[in-house]
Amino acid sequence: MNDIDAPLQEPLSAEALEARLRSIGEQRYHHRHPFQLMLQNGELDRRQVQAWALNRYYYQAMIPHKDASLIARFDDPALRREWRSRLVDHDGEAEGEGGIARWLMLTDGLGLDRDMVVSTRHILPTTRFAVDAYIHFVRERSVLEAIASSLTELFSPMVIGQRVSGMLKHYDFVSAETLAYFEPRLTQAPRDADMALDYVKRHARRLDQQQAVLDALIFKCNVLWTQLDALHHAYVAPGHVPPGAWGDTGAADDR
Repeated sequence: MNDIDAPLQEPLSAEALEARLRSIGEQRYHHRHPFQLMLQNGELDRRQVQAWALNRYYYQAMIPHKDASLIARFDDPALRREWRSRLVDHDGEAEGEGGIARWLMLTDGLGLDRDMVVSTRHILPTTRFAVDAYIHFVRERSVLEAIASSLTELFSPMVIGQRVSGMLKHYDFVSAETLAYFEPRLTQAPRDADMALDYVKRHARRLDQQQAVLDALIFKCNVLWTQLDALHHAYVAPGHVPPGAWGDTGAADDR
């Protein structure tokens, strides 16, 4: 058993708690997943990159649902105002703006039918189950746990840089314009992570609270890892696409 999997025996200082959280990210974040490494190293074909973008859309599209449900649970107006920026980041201030619109530029650029993407009808069942589990976690667990689950954003900039540079280097079917989603995230994610980390360090003082925070981050890392597991199983090896998912020869509107 890794040290990060061992239950806490006594409360940690705020600094030690942060160090433990960062250790979880180093060991469990999906920067180590084989599918992620293949994506950034140019080892996937166009179809496999399309499958990644299609399935990831569901995660991107559900983030505002997650954040809106969390904001509704905040009693502190200042916290609501601060968290509200996440909704704007993804939904934009107007039609055609925000992270979701930029993700659709990626799926458009990869040649996927936009109506099919937005419908989410042909995503992998595991993608839907994993993302929905995250939404339910945020709605049903304590506010502290819900905020802690967002701390994967501490680690996302290192993946974004590798992903973008690798994809631009290796794939002639993507461009800086189609990957435009990622550039704003290099500043948005650290801002959001710093705020969430500060909240967790101030409010997780008891042993049970700190253990819950650590478990929440492990859960979120598992959500992200599971999505890549599903993509690898369906589109890389062994290559078993579930019935009705994109790439299944029997799926309708598979464009």
